[in-house]
Amino acid sequence: MACEFIVAGGVLPQEELNAYLLRAKQQYGKEPKRINITVEGDEVALDYTFEAQPFERIRRITGYLVGTTDRFNNAKRAEEHDRVKHSCKI
Repeated sequence: MACEFIVAGGVLPQEELNAYLLRAKQQYGKEPKRINITVEGDEVALDYTFEAQPFERIRRITGYLVGTTDRFNNAKRAEEHDRVKHSCKI
């Protein structure tokens, strides 16, 4: 994945941009999608944008918080199959 650099208020050399990218990788453990850099005299303000994390649904099934039932053993699968599912009628 290539990181996009958006620099406002000045021009920065490629070595400095690479240093900001390396800093983000070390600090957050992943590469940002975009780095917005605002140059204010001798200081810079950095704003990182990362890819959205996939959302995993968590449900309470037979007293356990689970995302999927693929790791249930046969007894737990039977318990989930036999449970009474309630519906809400309005």
